[in-house]
Amino acid sequence: MNIEHLKLFVRLASTHNISMAGQELGLSPAVASSHISKLEDNLGVRLVHRTTRKVSLTEEGQAFLPHAEEVLSSVDAARSAIGVGSESPTGTLRVTASASFGRLHLVPALAGFMEAYPGLKVDLRLSDTVVDMVEGGFDIAIRISELKDSSLIARKLAPDDRIICASPDYLIKYGKPVTPQDLNDHQCNSLIGLENWTFQTETGPVTVKANGPFRTDNGEALRDAAIGGIGLAIASTWCVYDKLKSGELVRVLDDYPLTSEPSIWAVYPSSRLLAPKVRAFIDYFSEHYGTPPYWDM
Repeated sequence: MNIEHLKLFVRLASTHNISMAGQELGLSPAVASSHISKLEDNLGVRLVHRTTRKVSLTEEGQAFLPHAEEVLSSVDAARSAIGVGSESPTGTLRVTASASFGRLHLVPALAGFMEAYPGLKVDLRLSDTVVDMVEGGFDIAIRISELKDSSLIARKLAPDDRIICASPDYLIKYGKPVTPQDLNDHQCNSLIGLENWTFQTETGPVTVKANGPFRTDNGEALRDAAIGGIGLAIASTWCVYDKLKSGELVRVLDDYPLTSEPSIWAVYPSSRLLAPKVRAFIDYFSEHYGTPPYWDM
């Protein structure tokens, strides 16, 4: 069974387009179509339904897909096992990450990563929507959460400490909250899904519901709204650390830490072995962020 044919089939399962899948692997549409036909002939079954616009997997193709992915992962691991220390990872590394974190802490470090691994190409997709890694054909995802999905294998890259902050102008105009209960008298803007802020206090957890005039699904947008004086904001330190240093934002309620303990995770599907290119990415960025991460120093 030809490994290149399997690579093409796996990409085809994600793109649903033979030309697009072939292009990603440097193949012409005709050669790509021929490779799929040869794979089908080799297996003795039809793997895809072909139409003029796109292709879809047959029942046999859907059943074959996870096995094809496993074979490719095993091949990568086998090559790594016999070439450790002698060869750098090669190929294309497909990564998905949240838009804000990706722009602030992945893209600026990519030059160093790609210099360290010149045989790798990086296909980075930034989205605040949690994507299906297998369907999207991603090797790794950077996710910021309290990870609970047992179908994924994850390595912690860094903590995701969250704080409450506001602009100096806002605090001059409205005053500085001293206790979590004081937030009920303030404009508290939030990220969608983080409307309830729970703090640790001497008497136990205290939850305050954000009641501000603005909410968003993007951390940078919430940060910039706070800088503009719209209100208080909940924010990850990796998103606001430079604004705290410059004085554009000020931390409040330092004596009452938030109870949530999310982290920044490098995630990959449990159905795959850890490919050398994925290991290289995780090791590089884990060291790059440091302990504690540079944004918390």
